[in-house]
Amino acid sequence: MNLLKILKKSVIDSQLYVSLMGTLFAVFFMEEQNTFRLPSVVLIFITYFSGYLYTKYQQTKHFFKILILNGIAGIICAFLIYHNHNEIRLVKWFVIVVLGLLYNSFFLDVYIRKIPLLKVFYVGLVWALVNCWLTLPEFNFPIFFISLFFITALVLPFDIRDMKRDTVQTFPMLIGVQNTKYIAYLLIFISNLLSALYLDSDFAISFFLSSIISYILIYFSENERSDAYFSFGVETCSALPFLFLLIMEYF
Repeated sequence: MNLLKILKKSVIDSQLYVSLMGTLFAVFFMEEQNTFRLPSVVLIFITYFSGYLYTKYQQTKHFFKILILNGIAGIICAFLIYHNHNEIRLVKWFVIVVLGLLYNSFFLDVYIRKIPLLKVFYVGLVWALVNCWLTLPEFNFPIFFISLFFITALVLPFDIRDMKRDTVQTFPMLIGVQNTKYIAYLLIFISNLLSALYLDSDFAISFFLSSIISYILIYFSENERSDAYFSFGVETCSALPFLFLLIMEYF
């Protein structure tokens, strides 16, 4: 039990886990588009990690330290882009960072997280832009919509988890838990259909297998379940396409 608590505090609560999951989701599409580069992977991980740290600690006593850390991370990211990419990639990265700040910044009168029902789509939007725009020379619409629908579906169970403590209206509050799950099922179905149409066969199969696991975890999502079910179980779904791809390639 102590080991589980240590893992939760050091890996999940530290935002390392969600950052890794988001990075592996991006790597899946980088492999499909043959654009995999290690500096890009490091750039994406640092961007996710800095953003989630900022969101979690912005109204705590640690915020000043997080700002310093984010400043250092920003310099590292700019260095990586300057030495491995071009000015256009720097602009793309900056736009995505600004969108992240607009999601949840206490100094704004109204930020995205305060707008009812918009949060789930906005998270999907930012992750989709990383996958379809930041790592590619041109905007890829199929990858954008595959990512947007899939990640939006995976955010909905977190609204189910938080429905008794959220201060803004969410889908589970508005239409109920079961109807929220139906929306998530539909979004995953659409993302699967798009992946079958536009991704190479191995990648489409990997995505389909990941969706089966995602369906199961969404089906059993309830407000009473432990936080680890969502922060570890549901969160892992975004990395499953890449993990299934590895299994298919090497086994």
